[in-house]
Amino acid sequence: MTHSALQTDFYELTMAQGYLLANNNPKVVFDMFYRNNPYNGGYVVFAGLSQFIKNLESFTFSEEDIKYLAGLRNFSQEFLDYLKGFRFNGDIYAMAEGSVVFPSEPLIRIEASMIEAQIIEGMLLNTINFQSLIATKTSRMSLATGNGQIMEFGLRRAQGPDGALAASRAAFIGGTSATSNTLAGKLYGIPVAGTMAHSWIMSFESELESFREFARLYPQNCILLIDTYDTLGSGIENAIIVGKELQKTGHHIGVRIDSGDLSYLSREIRKRLDNAGLPEAKIYVSNDLTEEIIDALVRDGVPIDSWGIGTHLVTGGSQSSLNGVYKLSAKQSSSGAFIPTMKISNSFEKATNPGIKQVWRFYDEEGLAIADLIAMNDETVATGNDIVFCHPANEADFFILKGSRQAYCKPMLELCMKQGVALDSVHPSLRELQMRVRESLATFHSSYKRMINPHIYKVSLSRKLKDLKTRLTLEGREMSQRRR
Repeated sequence: MTHSALQTDFYELTMAQGYLLANNNPKVVFDMFYRNNPYNGGYVVFAGLSQFIKNLESFTFSEEDIKYLAGLRNFSQEFLDYLKGFRFNGDIYAMAEGSVVFPSEPLIRIEASMIEAQIIEGMLLNTINFQSLIATKTSRMSLATGNGQIMEFGLRRAQGPDGALAASRAAFIGGTSATSNTLAGKLYGIPVAGTMAHSWIMSFESELESFREFARLYPQNCILLIDTYDTLGSGIENAIIVGKELQKTGHHIGVRIDSGDLSYLSREIRKRLDNAGLPEAKIYVSNDLTEEIIDALVRDGVPIDSWGIGTHLVTGGSQSSLNGVYKLSAKQSSSGAFIPTMKISNSFEKATNPGIKQVWRFYDEEGLAIADLIAMNDETVATGNDIVFCHPANEADFFILKGSRQAYCKPMLELCMKQGVALDSVHPSLRELQMRVRESLATFHSSYKRMINPHIYKVSLSRKLKDLKTRLTLEGREMSQRRR
């Protein structure tokens, strides 16, 4: 199955034509990174890489695509002929999907021709930004539940069918146990789950009859929605009747609450179920849940067994997007050497880090992450020696990581595509990715993961990279002054 290369911004194509006609198509290096953590949180879960790579392998212009572009009358025949044979043939280095990552550090490094690197920008950012946002949101909710059971019920609130599928995938990576999206279950192997709608109950002569019929049809998955009429009245009373009847057959009910004070109701329902001899009955809740609401309920000790979350999970909730960007960091000269490049901005947070880079993560003896170091790719980085960690923006700010604090370090960017062909390791199962998220989160102190005012994890520049960035910044500003 091919993936249309028209999934790119129009100006990428006009620039690509310019590069071709101007004979300006050198080998280049681009970095994809993001600037700020969403949700005022302490981290991001990196997601979407496998899907991006899979789409990139079949990223081509069909005959229909070429005809469409020709009809726009913006492109020469020479450029259209070039696009007919377009394939991405570059190399890609990336952090492992499911890793916990931080602002400013390269998540993906693209090494390709200028035209190839430029055309894929839109598809890359579209895939990584959204899925990383949703995976991060889900992981925050999962942490709030204490890694409890979360069912994703977001299909009807997601941004269209493509958004729903991408959200289901990313949410599972972030920590959900199941999805209501049946197509996502088929495509990605995610377990599917669901309960019942209020309309099921209202379609019968009585609430009790609706519960009994559901139990007859689905004895092994009988979750009863008890807030259609009166949660603590007929709802729980009829659920208990059916629960006792089902118990005699060796099966157990669950009850779901979709409205009201979840703290008060869950306590009362747990008490009623236990007193009725139904301690195995599980309590499921939904109703526009956020991680802040979940965190407050869990801290309050509510007896909730499973959380059904839709709107705030699959849409990103209070955060509309991850601000991931894609910037040129090096280009090959006529001599074959790569020249570091950087964007010099009046806003220090928008100045980029030049050159071909690697990210190193340092750990202590307990296996906890200490800090990340962005270094030049040709630097030798090893534990045991004192290392200077330079602040990315403040010229005078740095700290020294003592060798005695370092147990080991590891490079974060790994080769995942060579000359346009993906390595097998880039396509793990979603369950493997979900486990990677949990394992990665476990290597960070709880202060980095708290909901409110998390501790800021240190991401710094090596002395060599910081010196290069300072030199290029000064040279760029001096040149600008001379031109005035």
